[in-house]
Amino acid sequence: MAVHVGLDERSYNVYFRSLQALPSLLDEAGLRKGRCLIVSDENVAAHYRTPLRTTLEDADWAVKTVVLPPGESTKSASHLHTIYDEALGWGIDRQTPVFSLGGGVIGDLAGFAAATLLRGVPLVHVPTSLLAQVDAAVGGKTAINHDTGKNLIGAFYQPQLVCADPLTLDTLPMDEYTGGMAEVIKHALIGDVRLVEHLEQNLAPVMARKDRDAIATTIEQAVRVKAEVVSADEREAGRRAILNFGHTFAHALEKVAGYGEFSHGEAVAVGMRAGLYLSHRRHSDTIPRDRADDLIRAIPVDADPSTLSFDALYDAMASDKKNEGDTIRFVVLTRLGDATVVGDVSRSEAEHAWHFACSS
Repeated sequence: MAVHVGLDERSYNVYFRSLQALPSLLDEAGLRKGRCLIVSDENVAAHYRTPLRTTLEDADWAVKTVVLPPGESTKSASHLHTIYDEALGWGIDRQTPVFSLGGGVIGDLAGFAAATLLRGVPLVHVPTSLLAQVDAAVGGKTAINHDTGKNLIGAFYQPQLVCADPLTLDTLPMDEYTGGMAEVIKHALIGDVRLVEHLEQNLAPVMARKDRDAIATTIEQAVRVKAEVVSADEREAGRRAILNFGHTFAHALEKVAGYGEFSHGEAVAVGMRAGLYLSHRRHSDTIPRDRADDLIRAIPVDADPSTLSFDALYDAMASDKKNEGDTIRFVVLTRLGDATVVGDVSRSEAEHAWHFACSS
C-alpha cells in the first residue's frame, strides 16, 4: 500500500511497510548502494537504530548513525552542525542518502541537513511517530528553529521516498500518539469529509489505539489529504497554506509559553478551536461548529493556555512567517472538508477566538 505524491521529477511514494522492506524500496527508488547516514534521537534509537542498521547492512549498505537528544530544542543550528560534522568527517558524497529515523523534529532537522549538505543529498524519511507519518514526513518542508520563532530557517526539499512502518507506533508514548491525532483531525476538517465521517464512527478505538485496521485507514486517508494538497502546491504559494489551519495560533502559543510547555499536538488542538471560531463567524450556515469541536476536543490538552497573555500571543502571530506584510493570515473552514486563507481578521476577533479556544 502506498500514496503517491505527484511533483513531476520530484514525485515519490509514501509506503506503509515494515522497516525490513526498506532496502527493496531503496532499490526501486534507484538509490546507489554504499554509505548512508541515519539521524535519530535517543528515544527512537533505543528501539529502532539496531533493527534498521542491521537491515541495511544485510543489504550491503555501510551505515553511520547520529543520535541526538529528543525534543523541540534539538531543531537548532548547533545540532544541525553536529550532523554536518559527522557527515563531512565521514566523507559522504552527493549520492549518500540521509535517513531521518524519528518524529517531526528529526525529520525537519535531518531533512534540512540533507538539503544543504553538498548542496543536496538524497533524503529518505522513516517516520516513527503518528505526527510524522501523516504530516511532517510528507511535503518537503525542512527547517530548524530560531529565537524569533519556529521553522524560520529551512528549505523545501523532497525525499526520495517515505517508509512509514505502522508497527513503530506501538512504542510511541500515548501523549505523542494523541498529539499526532491533532494533525489527522486537521487533515479531515480541511480536506476530506469522508475522513471526518470515518473518525466520527471510529474515534474511540482510534484514539485508544485499539483497532489496527481503523488506525491504518485513518493514516492512509490523512496522508492522501496531505499528498493531494502538496502535489498541487509544493511551495505554499496558494492552496498548501490551508495545512496551517490552527497553526497561526499554535505557533504563537508554543513560542509564548516556551517550547516544550505545550506539545505541538496540544498547541494545534487549541489553535484549531480558535480557527473553528473564526470559521463559524464567517460560514455559520455551512460549519457545524459543535460537530467539528467534538473531534478537536478529543485531543487532551493538559496545560492551561488561558494563563498566557493575549497581547504576547498577538505579537507572536504578527511575526509569523506565513504573514504577508503586516497582514496576519488565518486559515478558516468554509465547510467540513474545505478551507481557505483570510487576512481580514481583526485583533478583537482574534482575541474572541482565543478566549473560545481556552473555554472548557
